[in-house]
Amino acid sequence: MRLLSDSIEDFIKALMEDENREIELRRNELAEHFQCAPSQINYVLATRFTPDHGYVIESRRGGGGYIRIMRLASTSREELLQSLYQRIGVSISAADAARIVEHLKTEKIVTPDEANLMLAALSPQAVPLPLNMKDALCAGTLRSMILALAKRRPSSV
Repeated sequence: MRLLSDSIEDFIKALMEDENREIELRRNELAEHFQCAPSQINYVLATRFTPDHGYVIESRRGGGGYIRIMRLASTSREELLQSLYQRIGVSISAADAARIVEHLKTEKIVTPDEANLMLAALSPQAVPLPLNMKDALCAGTLRSMILALAKRRPSSV
């Protein structure tokens, strides 16, 4: 069973493939198309079209309002890894870490199998710790993984 959020995401991504790196949408028209509340569109944009996923969103409200979704230009592998490393900080949720791993896979910095291993290691179930310590452990583990990727030759994936 496909979720409405998945359908909206796939629809927007298909439009982006046709239009290249940038599209403009009207939130209400998209909500009408999917017969959902505009807040559902907001949810998809806020969770699936973030910088961690390689997107930037501009929004203008009002009668002539729009949503502009832009795919970030591919930076060098080193710049991307450095940016992600800095983004992690000292604490990160497992969900945010999973988005970063997915972005690494999309950019072909890691293989799908490597991404699955990374996700398993970053899973909240991986280590029995109190909840308040898991995000710090997740951040440290992901930072270590990104450092290892930065040391690896780009052609090894």
